[in-house]
Amino acid sequence: MQQGEHLSREWALLKDPVLHTERLEAIRQKKGYIIDMDGVIYHGANLLPGAKELVQFLQDNNKKYLFLTNNSAPTPQELQQKLHRLGIDVGAEHFFTCGQATALFLESQMPNGGTCYVIGEPGLAYALYEKGFYMNDHNPDYVVLGETAAINFEKITKAVQLVQQGAKLIATNLDVETLDSQGRKIPSTGAFAASIELVTKTQAFYCGKPSALIMRYAQRVLGLSRLETCIIGDRMDTDIVAGITSEIDPVLVLSGVTQMGDLKEFAYGPYLILGGVYEIPSDDESHRVTEEELEEASRRDLRKENLGLRHRTIQS
Repeated sequence: MQQGEHLSREWALLKDPVLHTERLEAIRQKKGYIIDMDGVIYHGANLLPGAKELVQFLQDNNKKYLFLTNNSAPTPQELQQKLHRLGIDVGAEHFFTCGQATALFLESQMPNGGTCYVIGEPGLAYALYEKGFYMNDHNPDYVVLGETAAINFEKITKAVQLVQQGAKLIATNLDVETLDSQGRKIPSTGAFAASIELVTKTQAFYCGKPSALIMRYAQRVLGLSRLETCIIGDRMDTDIVAGITSEIDPVLVLSGVTQMGDLKEFAYGPYLILGGVYEIPSDDESHRVTEEELEEASRRDLRKENLGLRHRTIQS
């Protein structure tokens, strides 16, 4: 059987109503949800169908959830305000950006803080400041690239020179393109990182999706294991890969970038395919999570983390 035929059979199986119902129910039973935003909750300034109902379902059933974005430009507070304008009210603690993931990674490398030359927006700079990193364009420890429209030849040249002088190259994500408010493609962080990589002959370390690193950080925020968590996204090359590499069940929604016809281009598939998040909410009370269950899940995850830490200590 050729690969194309095999993949076609897999997609047909995912569309099977019995399997679809079983897997959808398994997703509804999860305790934790990592949710992409653009293409899942909203598109531009428009709320997508079922977004408000999904949040209500999560809140009514005492689920833990985190909106995860590969956009390093906004702060969690700014994302909170955007959803508020669209009619959804959630606390800033429910948002996590690749800028925050980058700051956590740098903190793990330099616990006492350091210096960075940043090409990005205030959301990224603020996340770095919170972890003890300060802006410096003279011999910094890191060059950090994030989402921004304010990039130019001068800044790229400065980044190249600093990397050549020994600064480590970090990118919040490697997405080469994104969409503007009118749905047109524009270059993104990965495109600018690639130009610096080519000139300096170095490779940027990235922290956003599809890296399993940002998923591990998100899990830590939720306090849940991978088996009790799912990720919901609209991109096969970031959201779904992030779920697969971190062994978190990935749910693809067709309300954003990826459409059914695109699936044949990938050698991997999601756990579940939905038209949009409107398919998830349910009135069945069996989906409710008790405080006792959340506390026990958190204790299990903490025990596993401590066991892993002791194992790494013994090995070292």
